[in-house]
Amino acid sequence: MRRTTVMIPEDLKTRAARRANTSGLSLGGFIRESLEKALKSNAAGMLDDPFLNDNAVYEDDSTVDLAQNHDIYLYGE
Repeated sequence: MRRTTVMIPEDLKTRAARRANTSGLSLGGFIRESLEKALKSNAAGMLDDPFLNDNAVYEDDSTVDLAQNHDIYLYGE
């Protein structure tokens, strides 16, 4: 492991230290565990995004410049 310094507000440190204590963890252990949970849930959330999971291919005569000119198509600008 590498030592890292992080600036956090005093009240957040106090609340984290209390939660760590009630969980039987050191403050560092609690922070590591919390970061792991946050990063896993964020990654899982991205994988569950239906937009990103859409593997459908649409074959028709759609506009080929839609990404480049989306404002024109959406707002007429």
